[in-house]
Amino acid sequence: MPQAGTTVLGIAVAGAGVIGRRHIELIESSARTRLCAVVDPQPASRDVAAGLGVPHFESLEALFAGPAAAQPDGVILATPNHLHVPGALACARQGVPALIEKPVADSLEAGLRLADALAQQPVPMLVGHHRRHSSTLRAARHAIRSGMLGRVVTVTGSAQFYKPASYFAQGAWRTRAGGGPILINLIHEMDNLRYLCGELESVHALASNAVRQFEVEDTAVMTLKFTSGALGTFTLSDTVASPRSWEQTSGENAAYARYASQDCYFIAGTQGSLAVPTLHSWTHGPENRGEPGWMTPFAEKNIALEAVDPLAAQLEHFCDLVEGKAGPIITVTDALQSLLAVEAVRRSIATGRTVALQDLAPNLLPIDTQERPAS
Repeated sequence: MPQAGTTVLGIAVAGAGVIGRRHIELIESSARTRLCAVVDPQPASRDVAAGLGVPHFESLEALFAGPAAAQPDGVILATPNHLHVPGALACARQGVPALIEKPVADSLEAGLRLADALAQQPVPMLVGHHRRHSSTLRAARHAIRSGMLGRVVTVTGSAQFYKPASYFAQGAWRTRAGGGPILINLIHEMDNLRYLCGELESVHALASNAVRQFEVEDTAVMTLKFTSGALGTFTLSDTVASPRSWEQTSGENAAYARYASQDCYFIAGTQGSLAVPTLHSWTHGPENRGEPGWMTPFAEKNIALEAVDPLAAQLEHFCDLVEGKAGPIITVTDALQSLLAVEAVRRSIATGRTVALQDLAPNLLPIDTQERPAS
């Protein structure tokens, strides 16, 4: 229960689907928040709201025009992707902070429109790349930025898993353009790599649908160039029997089988390397004897950390944002860089050429050239 004198924030959830209901569970279990409304045009959502004992509205416009008791301190936008920008704009017009589920927009153009609107009418907005709140990724980022690895030279990433036939039977749209792993899964991976290793400069990618033979790709391989000069590779596939994906290695979502000995990222620098999420490192340090080189043994260790639920940590951060105690650790502009990376992958596949991210959005400066919020 909240302590006497503390403020409990009223949070409305727009979108009562799977992720929306997860947000509702977290709101209900937090001492800092209460669910003040459910916003969703689907008839089934009325039963969800009734079961929770909160008002139901079919649109954000109806919510904001509703009774004072239902007015939110903040809104979580867990709607379909194409509604993220319209929902965020509706919140901005009311001056209400929002947590926008990822991706920030369903297209680069829509995302840029939102960024322009917020530049004219600043309202705190947090984008729900919840892995930014992962204690594992934060520890890895700290290790890399502390200089433990020296200068980062290469990055290897993997999101390889097997989506069962039932996944496609439940939604035939997943077999058509826009339903493949590039748009559904890659946005998370690009954001993770940017968070760990800095901004991307260009990408070159190939894709295939040879296994499932759907209209959409089932596999993609890409080479990455970071603005730091580091080079990387990334393999994405939803049709391989592999444990090397964030979901299957990190253990942060209990719905997935976990393979705790496996990693999905490997970052190598001039003084050491780091595997993620095991956080096992190999370094040349003062404790090593002899000249650093391939004949000199590494110092090996695992970085210790205390595991947290990233979604719960995200809600705590959103509360701080609503109360004016913190700025968003991932802004709309920051999230647009991850969307831009995915768009560059798509363009490279379509053209067979290397695509520079800045060519797609010349006015969107890389976050590393701006002041990045502390994290």
